Amino acid sequence: MASLPALPPPVHDPATLARQLASIQPGWPAPRFPVAPQARGIDCHKLKCVALTFDDGPGDETGMVLDRLAEHGAKATFYVVGRMVSEKTAGLLQRMVTEGHELGNHSWDHPALPSLSEAALKEQLVRTQLAVGRYTGVRMRTMRPPYGATSPGVAAMTRRYGMAQILWGLDTMDWRDRNADLVAKRCLKAKPGDVILMHDIHASTVQAVPKLLDLLDAKGFTYVTVTELFGETTPGKEYFHARKERPT
Repeated sequence: MASLPALPPPVHDPATLARQLASIQPGWPAPRFPVAPQARGIDCHKLKCVALTFDDGPGDETGMVLDRLAEHGAKATFYVVGRMVSEKTAGLLQRMVTEGHELGNHSWDHPALPSLSEAALKEQLVRTQLAVGRYTGVRMRTMRPPYGATSPGVAAMTRRYGMAQILWGLDTMDWRDRNADLVAKRCLKAKPGDVILMHDIHASTVQAVPKLLDLLDAKGFTYVTVTELFGETTPGKEYFHARKERPT
């Protein structure tokens, strides 16, 4: 009797199994939400890591920012404004997930959070969580307070909903100076462990991204998400910079 062909080893990862099933059964239903790639094994104690972050989108320029990052193989974190989330922009959010970027909560419509009542503050955060989750299945675990304005009340609410507050160590001022060369040049001040602030709603930022990546490449930086930079974060706590010993 002819021997049967050896079976492939069993697949234990659900996402991998789903992709295999879809590939052999054309009629198999597609997954409801995008599947993020597996976590990378990056050690920011050994590498010169910086976290590129983009606020206020998704908008008209976001796709081009994603293109520039993809060309470079760079990962980033996008702090999403809830009112910008719609059927029109859902594809951009899903692309962020599938390409290994991180999503964070940047409020519903960008108010100064300390000025709000407790009920209004809760709505700003929860409404944005629900909007992003509706299209991506992602539960965001970090948030960025608009204008960097926070307070004990904001800290308490973010703690209640399981989100750390991510500020920044380096502001590129792209929101003020719409000059790609100037924005890129400011990134030369980056130090290992920095969180770098940008905005994916400006055409000048799109132009700055490849320039600043080239400059940071020359200094040996690795581009990571906020979670890759800080590891496990504490809800409610403020983070500006990964304050650990790193190579110079």
